Amino acid sequence: METGTSAGVVVWLTGMSGAGKSTIARALVDRLQTFAICSTMLDGDVLRTGLNSDLGFSEAERTENLRRVAHVAALFCNEGFVAVTATISPEPEHRENARRIIGGNSFVEVFVDTPLDVCEKRDPKGLYQRARRGEIPQFTGIGSPYHPPARPDLTLHTQGNTVEHCVDCIVDYLRRVRSQDLGPAGEQPPVSASLRVAIGAK
Repeated sequence: METGTSAGVVVWLTGMSGAGKSTIARALVDRLQTFAICSTMLDGDVLRTGLNSDLGFSEAERTENLRRVAHVAALFCNEGFVAVTATISPEPEHRENARRIIGGNSFVEVFVDTPLDVCEKRDPKGLYQRARRGEIPQFTGIGSPYHPPARPDLTLHTQGNTVEHCVDCIVDYLRRVRSQDLGPAGEQPPVSASLRVAIGAK
């Protein structure tokens, strides 16, 4: 049964480790808050240290991890929040299950499209290096595949683009397609200097 039927929205950022998901999510929440929009970020890595600390990285446990993230996002969505999630969610089934839990009218799938070699160069936590050494089995992109969305609501190409540009794209989509009240078209709140650089983190 679909649970996300209110005016809230879940922006589900999916992509490989190092793609720029968390960086974009944080910046998007900051932007939305300048419009007085109730918004929050749900980072998959952060949730794994708390709510999902009992889960490992088997296929079943990854699926359960994302199921829980989707339910938490749905709770915020049902209260009228824009909940922005940053998870790898490598399988189409993961993302479709999240859409079902949250509700299709409230779910925005955003593919953070970054080439593997760029993700490896960023590698802020050294995870790719460890995966190449065999220390992290089934690491997405190395030992386990990432299956890109076939028809995402929005695709962000981070290579050569700034965080600000990516956030602009999401805000424009929410305003035009999802009818979110984000001020007049073309209105842009001040952006900190730290966001006027190319994406360099997860």
